[in-house]
Amino acid sequence: QVQLVESGGGLVQAGDSLRLSCVASGRTFSNYVMGWFRQTPGKERDFVAAISWSGSATAYADSVKGRFTITRDNAKNMVYLQMNGLKPEDTAVYYCAADPNSTNFLATSRTRTSYDYWGQGTQVTISS
Repeated sequence: QVQLVESGGGLVQAGDSLRLSCVASGRTFSNYVMGWFRQTPGKERDFVAAISWSGSATAYADSVKGRFTITRDNAKNMVYLQMNGLKPEDTAVYYCAADPNSTNFLATSRTRTSYDYWGQGTQVTISS
């Protein structure tokens, strides 16, 4: 069983930055693909970013590419999402997710159903 806990959300103005953090339980964290997704009321949970187990590969949604950066620290069981140049349309609940079974990062990391474990979410609100 893997438990994920996000933190770092809040209310900021357009153009500001935030860094989300996610701490994971489990001794095999370094084997997991980790992802960030976001969701607004009445909509699907959408892919934001993912990082391979080693950190050598990353993937981003087109809407955040160049503004968001995903990183991980396997020694601390942590994954981060640095969000710069925030826009009102980035407002959402952000979820951390873990895929312990990935065998093809490029093929599966953007797919919500690839992830078995989810955090409780952290609210990010961007005012214009």
